[in-house]
Amino acid sequence: MDAQARMSPGPDGPQHLQALRRANAVRLARADLKRRVADGDVSAAEVILRSPWEAESMTVSDLLTSQRRWGSTRCRKLLQYLSIPENKRIGSMTDRQRRVLAALLNESEASCRPAATAVETERSEPLQPVLAGVA
Repeated sequence: MDAQARMSPGPDGPQHLQALRRANAVRLARADLKRRVADGDVSAAEVILRSPWEAESMTVSDLLTSQRRWGSTRCRKLLQYLSIPENKRIGSMTDRQRRVLAALLNESEASCRPAATAVETERSEPLQPVLAGVA
């Protein structure tokens, strides 16, 4: 038996080079996503609910700590409260875990927003009678 398995390089080159290109693309996309979360362009709750391809293999703690004012302690406490391991991948989260975590993140985000200014309150007063009939 003198059979040997030979792999011919694919159209994009050898397999290990393809894997390196893919890993680099994922790292760059993940860094961009974390940057957008830190800048406030995208919320962490939105990323968890949508689960884009670049976040599939990212851990929940990586995403949470990329937010402003979120360190490892705050992240760990929240995840312990929800019984979600810190090293849980976003892509492997259940639908229930996603919804609960996103709801808590939205709730904490809303509580951190500054109170409405007097000008904003004055602008919304004329709308109160109109909105009362909607509810």
